[in-house]
Amino acid sequence: MSIQAALKAREEALAPALEQSLRRAAERVPGFAARLAEADLSVDEVCRPGGLGALPVLSKDELVERQQADPPDGGMLAADADVARWFQSPGPLYEPQLEGADWRWGQALADVGVGGDDVVINCFGYHLSPAGAMLEQGARSVGAAVVPAGIGNQDLQARAIADLGVTGYVGLPSYLKALIERFDGLDGVGADRWRLERALMTAEPLPESLRAVIAQRVPMARMAYGTGETGLLAWEPAGEDPPAGHGMVLADGVDVQVCEIGTGRPVTDETEGEVVVTLLRSDYPLVRFGTGDLSGWTLGPDGSLRLRGVLGRTGAAVKVRGMFLHPRQVAAVMEGVEGVADYRFVIERVDHVDQLRCEVVPAAASGGEPGAGATTTGPDGEALARRVADRVREGLRFSARVQVVEALSPGDGPVVDVRDWS
Repeated sequence: MSIQAALKAREEALAPALEQSLRRAAERVPGFAARLAEADLSVDEVCRPGGLGALPVLSKDELVERQQADPPDGGMLAADADVARWFQSPGPLYEPQLEGADWRWGQALADVGVGGDDVVINCFGYHLSPAGAMLEQGARSVGAAVVPAGIGNQDLQARAIADLGVTGYVGLPSYLKALIERFDGLDGVGADRWRLERALMTAEPLPESLRAVIAQRVPMARMAYGTGETGLLAWEPAGEDPPAGHGMVLADGVDVQVCEIGTGRPVTDETEGEVVVTLLRSDYPLVRFGTGDLSGWTLGPDGSLRLRGVLGRTGAAVKVRGMFLHPRQVAAVMEGVEGVADYRFVIERVDHVDQLRCEVVPAAASGGEPGAGATTTGPDGEALARRVADRVREGLRFSARVQVVEALSPGDGPVVDVRDWS
């Protein structure tokens, strides 16, 4: 089967549910009706075979702008939508979790063997960001018990793995490596108390060197791909030895496209493009939502349509420790720090862990050039570093090592990514 034929088969399978969702959304949700009107499209036109691609892609930045113009949801929620939780992502972008919403993570967890006999430690954050709640829902949907560990307190988490007989993990691959190391360092805990056999990892790349380390302790460890706005989109199947090069199987119940960057036209071959998602919900019709992630199509051994994983980003935001860092939000936070003339954030990778360094140039001591006459060391420099670190932690929800410098390298932007993923 060709990619084009596989795309057509998936489109035909999703067509009834997609059409029902779009027609109801056009009646229930003012923001979606407005998008159709702005594009001079009728709901009949977008419901035709291939018609959805005529609707312009909704970028994260545009969604943020719509929310700011019409808070809190930009007119994208039905009046009777039952909102269970609100999440906040960088932008800020507010994401509703609706009562009864299925974010599909249970599909991937079931495939890797997680079920009713398992205890899963969930090492995604539960505060403001959606990942913790999403993965907990997925684990509960397959009957597993959940340890809501979040991020941090690794010694306590390692102890819980031993004491509770934890058998499953969801979180960053780098965080799993750190937990393995903490477990091995526990006093009086033998290797026989490590029972963790299954892991579903996401939110950062998994280089083969790190995959090999994890495989020594976790025999069934697979990567998944999803976003905070859309839930699970694809995952590495359990029945193939990764990296088999056959891509990620697509989740059921969601429309996924790969689209040309700039035009938004759906791609029907192996050309790379932006992942664009449509949720099959009429109460929150996230339709043709641009994730900003770069991917491409491939075929599995059985001829099924698959994504080639996340190949990069199309926008300005970068993902650090599983969370997005957006230059616009960085600027808003740093403008409020007194005594800073210039700055940049440098993202590094040390022992498979993301490290964030914030370099700041102090304001001139007496009206001269930035850094001139200012103190980069001593009490003044230390006080500035503390102010910046506190502001970054509060405003961006990141911890960063702050370095006070006399000048920055010319030509660098506010966020510089120098990570080596080998």
